[in-house]
Amino acid sequence: MLLLGLLESLGPRMEQFHLELAEEKTQRLEFGRYARANAYRRGEKPKDFEFLGMTFFCGKTRHGAFKVKRKTSRKKLRQSLARFTDWIRRFRNVLPTGELLRQAKARIQGHLNYYAITDNSESCKLYGHLTRRVLFKWLNRRSQRKSYTWEGFQQALRHVGWPQVRVRVNLNPFARLNG
Repeated sequence: MLLLGLLESLGPRMEQFHLELAEEKTQRLEFGRYARANAYRRGEKPKDFEFLGMTFFCGKTRHGAFKVKRKTSRKKLRQSLARFTDWIRRFRNVLPTGELLRQAKARIQGHLNYYAITDNSESCKLYGHLTRRVLFKWLNRRSQRKSYTWEGFQQALRHVGWPQVRVRVNLNPFARLNG
C-alpha cells in the first residue's frame, strides 16, 4: 500500500522539476534492513541496483547494523578506464611528458571527485592502480628505449602531485555527531 502511494506521488513531484519517470528503467525490489536475510531464506542473492554510476547494495556497519553501501558500477569503471586508455594512446606522442602527466592527473582527480565517497575506496584504489599501470605502459611505448623504470615513474607522479584516494564526500549520517 505504501509503495502505491509513493509511486502516485512521485509523478507530480518529478513534474515540478520537469522530469518524467522512465517506466522501462523503473523496477521494484526489496531493499532494506531485512532484504538480505529474506533473500537468503528464499535461496536467492540480495538485489542491488545501479543509479548515477554507482551500485547500491545492502551492507552492514562494523557493529552489525544495516547500512546502504555504494560502489562504482563495474560498467562505469570499465568505461572510465577505456576512455583513459584511449586518451593516453592518442596523446602520448603529442604532448610533452610533463603536460601529459598534468592532464592525466586532472582526469584522475575528476574521477575521484565524483566516485570517492563513503564505502567506495576499494573501487577508487583499483581505478587509481589500473590507470597508473596504463600510463606507465603507454609512456614506455613511445620509443624502443624505455622512458621510465617503475621507481622513476613513481617519482614523476609524486612531482606532479598525483592524487591520493581518500573519501571526498562522507555519506555517513552520524559521522558529524561523533566529531
